[in-house]
Amino acid sequence: MSEPTQKYSITMPRDIAEAARARSGPSGLSAYVAAAVARQIERDNLNELIQVAEAQHGPITDDEVQALRDQLHQARAQQTGDAASAA
Repeated sequence: MSEPTQKYSITMPRDIAEAARARSGPSGLSAYVAAAVARQIERDNLNELIQVAEAQHGPITDDEVQALRDQLHQARAQQTGDAASAA
């Protein structure tokens, strides 16, 4: 069962609306915009979590971010069997 929907009227720059319509494909502009808004809400929620964590534990350093990125790349390489990328 899908989520209930409601019709809304929004205003956006014409060039953005035209680009979104061109990319929306068979699912349509409404689905494309809904997915974009859902992604933005996820980002906003993550930013709020980061702010809370940094308030409790201090700011995250660039070195910590890079170390986590390296771990992520290694894990992805192991999942895909790409041993050269994991090294």
